[in-house]
Amino acid sequence: MRYLPHSNAERAEMLAVIGASSVESLFSAVPRRAFKTTPLDLPTHSPEFTVEAHMRALAQKNRAAGDGPFFIGAGAYRHHVPASVDHLIQRSEWLTAYTPYQPEVSQGTLQVLFEFQTQVAHLFGMEVANASMYDGSTATAEAVLMARRLTRRSRIVLSSGLHPHYRDVVRTYLGEGGDLVIMPHALAGTLPLAIDDQTAAIVVQTPDFYGSLRNIEEYAELAHDAGALLIVVVTEVVSLGLLEAPGALGADIVVAEGQSIGNALNFGGPYVGLMATRKEFVRQMPGRLCGETVDADGNRGFVLTLSTREQHIRREKATSNICTNSGLCALAFSIHMSLLGEAGFVKLARLNHARAIALAHALQDIPGVELLNKSFFNEMTIRLPEAAAPVIETLARKNILAGVPVSRLEPGDPTVENLIVLAATELTTDADIAALAQGLKEVLA
Repeated sequence: MRYLPHSNAERAEMLAVIGASSVESLFSAVPRRAFKTTPLDLPTHSPEFTVEAHMRALAQKNRAAGDGPFFIGAGAYRHHVPASVDHLIQRSEWLTAYTPYQPEVSQGTLQVLFEFQTQVAHLFGMEVANASMYDGSTATAEAVLMARRLTRRSRIVLSSGLHPHYRDVVRTYLGEGGDLVIMPHALAGTLPLAIDDQTAAIVVQTPDFYGSLRNIEEYAELAHDAGALLIVVVTEVVSLGLLEAPGALGADIVVAEGQSIGNALNFGGPYVGLMATRKEFVRQMPGRLCGETVDADGNRGFVLTLSTREQHIRREKATSNICTNSGLCALAFSIHMSLLGEAGFVKLARLNHARAIALAHALQDIPGVELLNKSFFNEMTIRLPEAAAPVIETLARKNILAGVPVSRLEPGDPTVENLIVLAATELTTDADIAALAQGLKEVLA
């Protein structure tokens, strides 16, 4: 029996207070066609052990990332996460900790977030970072809103090569009539041109969705000459082990997806968004910010500072409605980064790039396959002589996950039908690359 805490009289009283005639009227904004009119085809009850057996059978149909050659990337990457990371984050004091609404009694949590912020700021070459965001895509959208507040302008230019999912999230945040300019995708990485005196920011990703590296300094000069800000997006944070920090190249706001460090693929989440900016912009940065101070006795302590969210100030003055952060995922990121250290992080990046070079050489030797990148870190795009999606499906049946067909993320665009985005990481073996190459040769023969 379902637990229904409210009586009919209580429901009627609540409806009267809000002026609704019935519970059904609360859903009047939902189109009638969206309602299901027939019962779900599910059994009314079943023994627990029967349900468990059924769920296990369904789970066995999954293909895990480690079960054979795996070249899927496109914003989520398969990396090795040391067992010590999971061991530490599963300690009860971390696993059960929640957002510190009473920060003065959450010193351990705040110190970890402070150290996390320090790592992100150094990684990005920026002066200040927040205590994390939900993920890379929403961090990008929040950066766009931040740029609008800072410049008091409205237009946002999304450079070609921004991940399609990130682009869609930005569009959703801005809504209809959001003064958004989306440059068409370009593998050559052409600079955006639709910039005027109403442009608040240019958003550019590097390495971009197709794996190509972008010249951040050129974008920074273009943005700053127009009085706009430059937002740099990084979906593969391991690349910063080899690439110069965006802050040193002129970026004003840097956002990234931190999943590659400390966080497994996890069926697409939860992940952790990273954000950093210049000190002069800190009061418009969304999310939580941990600071270091001293108490009345001169002892070191940590606090939440610049709390400019809706819970603390008037809605119209709030920097965002983000009231929490990806605390556990941020902790995993920070532990893994601490275990790697600067030298280990650079070594990890070198391993990724070396594996990608080996993959590129193998792909270039396959008749009919064209490598489109002039530069890359650990991800690249190839063009096939035929539609890519059926090839991907055929290879998947051979237990080879050969990447992401671009048509899956850009449906209806005939210019991308033959394109595949592939990624290689430190976990990609020579045997994996050989299996992919042989599979492509057989399918394309």
